[in-house]
Amino acid sequence: MSAAAAGVGRLAENVMHFARVLRGAGVPVGPDRVIDALKALEVVGVARRDDFYWTLAALFLDRREQFELFDQAFHIFWRDPRMLERVMALMLPKVYGRGRPEESEPFRRVAEALLPRAKERRPDTGAEGQEVVLDAAFTVSEREVLQRADFESMSGAELAQAKRMIAQLRLPIPELRTRRLTPHVHGPLVDMRATLRASLRAGADVIPLKRRAHARRHPPLIVLCDISGSMSRYSRMFLHFLHAVTNDRDRVYTFVFGTRLTNITRHLRHRDVDLALNGVAQAVADWSGGTRIGASLREFNLRWSRRLLGQNAVVLVISDGLDRELGDDLGAQMERLHRSCRKLIWLNPLLRYEGFEPRPAGVRAMLPHVDAFLPAHNIATLLDVGAALAATERRPRWT
Repeated sequence: MSAAAAGVGRLAENVMHFARVLRGAGVPVGPDRVIDALKALEVVGVARRDDFYWTLAALFLDRREQFELFDQAFHIFWRDPRMLERVMALMLPKVYGRGRPEESEPFRRVAEALLPRAKERRPDTGAEGQEVVLDAAFTVSEREVLQRADFESMSGAELAQAKRMIAQLRLPIPELRTRRLTPHVHGPLVDMRATLRASLRAGADVIPLKRRAHARRHPPLIVLCDISGSMSRYSRMFLHFLHAVTNDRDRVYTFVFGTRLTNITRHLRHRDVDLALNGVAQAVADWSGGTRIGASLREFNLRWSRRLLGQNAVVLVISDGLDRELGDDLGAQMERLHRSCRKLIWLNPLLRYEGFEPRPAGVRAMLPHVDAFLPAHNIATLLDVGAALAATERRPRWT
């Protein structure tokens, strides 16, 4: 075998292993993309590192949010010593204080994909080599721990398990009495037309009274989800949650906004969550960009509120309230939205901090016009949203 052939073989093998690393970190890279990448590298060549980098990125990635994981995995796998030292440091046990876990979380996923057996090499033995047995009778179950874990600090395996749990969540939206009447055996109202028809069928000897009552139906649910850069890691999990809600009941309408408003209801109605999110990724052009909450709410109030906010609709706003173009219009648009719906609930991931204060101007402009202000950073908080929706009375407004 020639040296050139051996080099090509090693390159193909390394590209295949790099694709496995990306799959382990959460980027779906199949064998077809690996074959296409090898064909593209034959044309582009590997003389320049930048050409090699962008060729693999163009063939392995199909979403913008996957680029950060790809960039870190590339520099680690293809021998960047500084990045490799950071990954090896993450495999050591640490106790984090009030730092910034969002900087180390993507590295943790790449580290798990590169070194999946690192934990197996740490024997749980005592000082004399004896196995340490822990009594877990009074410990919290793994499922409960995962429910209270922050989405931002989850590993790749934990995120996959959390997505499976979110797919099973159901929102207990209460049914409300409508103006429409429906036949009912013990209804309070007598249906004269149905009674006369029944008497004709019985020969007028016996006149059975037919009754009806007001029909009950759950109100429409409108969701406005922020997908800006500050919300990107939470919005991905919220989209899984909204997909489960959309496929559980009818009259659920979902919008996402960053610098513009996009209706993604049609895409989320697909039963397959992967196909649904792929459709969302293709329809949304402002993912992980800036935030224009006031402009997005103005567009919703002008184009969609009249056709969607009837029949006692409930509105969920998922955002951190950090508006790039804050003005007096944000408070006015929130007030108009609040007056048009039955209940307005704001889910804010910043409430995960105990010392949270509504200091940003966007938060202060939005807060007086909501009925409930709730955190949304893990599965447990999503369950609390169901309890807030089940409440039939409006909560007092924030002042």
